[in-house]
Amino acid sequence: MCEGLVELIGQRAAGRRITGARVRVGTRHAVVGEAFEQAFAIAAAGTPAQDAAVELVVTPLTVACHSCGGRNESLDVLAVCARCGSADVDVSGGDELVLESIDFGQERADVPGHPR
Repeated sequence: MCEGLVELIGQRAAGRRITGARVRVGTRHAVVGEAFEQAFAIAAAGTPAQDAAVELVVTPLTVACHSCGGRNESLDVLAVCARCGSADVDVSGGDELVLESIDFGQERADVPGHPR
């Protein structure tokens, strides 16, 4: 996931240095913040996104209960009904992965083919 994000960010950067990015990811991806940051740092090493700060925004999934008819949102991949506790639920949403924004530095990065 992080390698794909770094590649996409690099394409958008067009040689500019990246100082930060905001990524919206759904709960179903089961992303853990610290692990994501470490994986991103490894994937970004040697690219214009190296040392960039990444803001991770986790979006909930929707839980619809067959037992009581309740609906709620959850940040738990293994969600149950918040009203009655039933596991007889349908879940939807929470599967997005969106690069929301990129912050650029003032100078250009050391990228072959892009003069400083």
